[in-house]
Amino acid sequence: MNPSWLDEETRALLTLHLLPGLGPRLTAALLGRFGTATKVLSASAEELAEVPRLSRDLAQRIAVALRTRDVEGELQLIAQHGVRLIRHEHDEFPKALCSIPDPPRLLYVRGELRAEDQQAVAVVGSRSCTPYGRRMAERLAQGLARAGYTVVSGLARGIDAVAHRAALAAGGRTLAVFAGGLAKIYPPEHADLAEEIVRSGALLSESPMKVQPLPQMFPQRNRIISGLVRGVVVVEAGDRSGALLTARHAVEQGREVFSVPGPADSEASAGTLRLLRDGATLVRDTSDILEALEALPSLTAGDEAGREKATGAAIKPVAPAPPKKDHPPLTETQKKLFAAWSSEPIQQGDDLVARSGLSVSEVSQALMLLEMHGRIRRLPGNRFERLDRGE
Repeated sequence: MNPSWLDEETRALLTLHLLPGLGPRLTAALLGRFGTATKVLSASAEELAEVPRLSRDLAQRIAVALRTRDVEGELQLIAQHGVRLIRHEHDEFPKALCSIPDPPRLLYVRGELRAEDQQAVAVVGSRSCTPYGRRMAERLAQGLARAGYTVVSGLARGIDAVAHRAALAAGGRTLAVFAGGLAKIYPPEHADLAEEIVRSGALLSESPMKVQPLPQMFPQRNRIISGLVRGVVVVEAGDRSGALLTARHAVEQGREVFSVPGPADSEASAGTLRLLRDGATLVRDTSDILEALEALPSLTAGDEAGREKATGAAIKPVAPAPPKKDHPPLTETQKKLFAAWSSEPIQQGDDLVARSGLSVSEVSQALMLLEMHGRIRRLPGNRFERLDRGE
């Protein structure tokens, strides 16, 4: 017996979702051309090739894959782990996520999403946090939970886990966004914490159930963390921390960015201090966050005026740290990626896959490392700007 959420369109969208390399951007192009996922599945290779940015060879491979994808196996895993799928068009789909560039078309959810989760704040930071960072994350997350805000984070070691636990201890709600699939909790030592979150919130992912959380997937995960919330609080982060990528996504999405100051000579606070230098809102306690959020309108799909006001209040785009003189030499994969870069400094991620001959995962990982090393800058809409020549 099919669950109530599994209609024909959701099953068809799941089929598309299981195709390797078919991300939100290409999925949106297919849906824009055919109207529904159900119609995409019935399209011929020739019809698929009419979609912009879809080569004839790729259209042929997609046509074959659509007819061989193991949807039933995925649905069995979904049922086994108590997960359900929420389409972009569903009423339960978080409205804030609808307003971001390249939103996920399908969310895997374990637990309960509520209307009150539209009032949410992300608390993120370093995995290798200091006692000061843990103390501040705990205070801020508890204060936000008591004020009625849902606390969102990524279930990672360090600041993320502290934030989730603090929200639960305060009797509040919390959401954990995964990079990999929900069939396996990562990191494994947070399995008990994940169960607590399910009882007072939800676990979310856009990845199929058995997908492993590879490093290149975390930047994409971070855009969902920032997309779900009204503001992102970076508690503690080094100069090249992944938490800074979450802050950058927040800026692009028109969310407020908050930063907790730390000692000027502490490497653990280098990133948060740079955010403050670039205009993030300084946070000493929860009242600083609440005061700033009260001045902002709700940010939901269709609230263009609210989005513009929020964007104006956000910090300027976070510039990557300048490349160190001793930065690592380019790998062979990175060299191939740069060789495929045209004379234009800004490139679409999909174009780089097509031109380089590399796989989607190879390109994603190379782009993430190049961004962390300050060689490229991530822009809205799956675009990347070249900052050096890569010699």
